Amino acid sequence: MAGIVVVFDFDKTIIDCDSDNWVVDDLGATRRFDELLESLPWNSAIDRMMGELHSQGKTIEEISNSLKKAPLSPHTIAAIKSAHSLGCELRIVSDANLFFIETILNHHGLVGYFSEINTNPGYVDEEGRLRIFPYHDFTTSSHGCCLCPPNMCKGKVIERIRTSAFAVEKNRFIYLGDGKGDYCPSLELNEGDYVMPRKNYPLWELICNDPQALKAAIHEWSDAEELKTVLLRLINDSVSADLNNAARLLSADCKLQTIPLSPHEPLPKALPVPH
Repeated sequence: MAGIVVVFDFDKTIIDCDSDNWVVDDLGATRRFDELLESLPWNSAIDRMMGELHSQGKTIEEISNSLKKAPLSPHTIAAIKSAHSLGCELRIVSDANLFFIETILNHHGLVGYFSEINTNPGYVDEEGRLRIFPYHDFTTSSHGCCLCPPNMCKGKVIERIRTSAFAVEKNRFIYLGDGKGDYCPSLELNEGDYVMPRKNYPLWELICNDPQALKAAIHEWSDAEELKTVLLRLINDSVSADLNNAARLLSADCKLQTIPLSPHEPLPKALPVPH
């Protein structure tokens, strides 16, 4: 098994759009959503927007059908399946919401490839209205990160994932993302890790401004086909490097065990035979 954890952002990384905007635009609520954003944080505004759509008679089925039309490239699907088959552990860290992400992944038969989805909670209440809540409840306590939006610090999520991953000997991370919220977790990566920013998107621009701020190696991508090519190359390179290191350690260990004794060095004493 490859000791690699691959962490995907969702919007504009796995899917080629922003899932919140996709639904709002598809259901004809773009102008109202823009108005809500003038006075509310994004996460709070999308929850309010879902409530207003419900009051207008929009159903969960309509929202689900809209999500199923969100663009997801066959190249991205192939990359996910290939990375999983190579023994990588796949996780999602996203500022979307659980209902949107699971609806899209289930539609494409991908949800089972991910061991964990870290995102804003989203569920349908008893009235059939979609509720969306913040990952970090900033109304009671702040996560304390000045780089991230109030509802979610992805860097803190990566810290937790790293702790659990090291416990089971997953020692290398590959992080894929596009937005400003993906910069904080990129800073949490170590030497030997990789960050894959989408070219000409906010994460890529932030990294280009100060590439030395990151310890991880940087490998950009532009579209889904390049995402697949770069990701699988990094996985294969990592596996080959780990195998070579293991072979060198084994070879060194064997040499140590076969070093001849000095002519003046006494032979080791035999162990006493138990009676």
